[in-house]
Amino acid sequence: MNADILAIFLTMFILIDPLGVSVVYLSLVNNAGLDTSQRRQVALRAPLIALIVLTLFVFFGTQLISALGILPGSLYIAGGILLFFIATDLLFAKPKRTTRANRKEEEEFDGMEIAIFPLALPLLSGPGAITAILIFTSEQGGAFSFSLLLLGIIALVLALAWLFMFSGNLILRILHRTGVTVIERIMGILLAGMSVQFVYDGLVRLGVLSSGG
Repeated sequence: MNADILAIFLTMFILIDPLGVSVVYLSLVNNAGLDTSQRRQVALRAPLIALIVLTLFVFFGTQLISALGILPGSLYIAGGILLFFIATDLLFAKPKRTTRANRKEEEEFDGMEIAIFPLALPLLSGPGAITAILIFTSEQGGAFSFSLLLLGIIALVLALAWLFMFSGNLILRILHRTGVTVIERIMGILLAGMSVQFVYDGLVRLGVLSSGG
């Protein structure tokens, strides 16, 4: 059970990527010209909003899957493919997934709105994290005790995101951007392995492969 908890924590930590988001946060608040008080508010609001969004999927994700008629095995395969693309972004140090059009919208927002977009959505509560939540909850059949455990893990990762954003300048001085990039590439390798495992598990659940390989 402890191994399962560690695996879930690592998966959510890599997908939410609090360290990488903190670098984006620093860039955004600097460009917006926010003072220290406003920066702290943004650092607190973004994880809280992301927690609300992800909580909805933790407790209602299984019902959503059932309503759409999606088999758990299919979800594993789709999730594995999606997570693999996210892993390649981390491996090749691509920028966070925001388009030019999105960045133009960011400039039109009031400075405090960056807590909602793009920090809370789509960075902290993006498609990768949501997909992983749907996979984990479907695997457990929506068990309430597991949902609470999963929510606790997500809350811990988001608390780390707040801590990294709050102390972002210090982290950058210690690790430098090169250090952050190296860490993200290591996480990309781990996530790539997890994504392949998800696809394999999905094929087993659909009966395409036997559990013995």
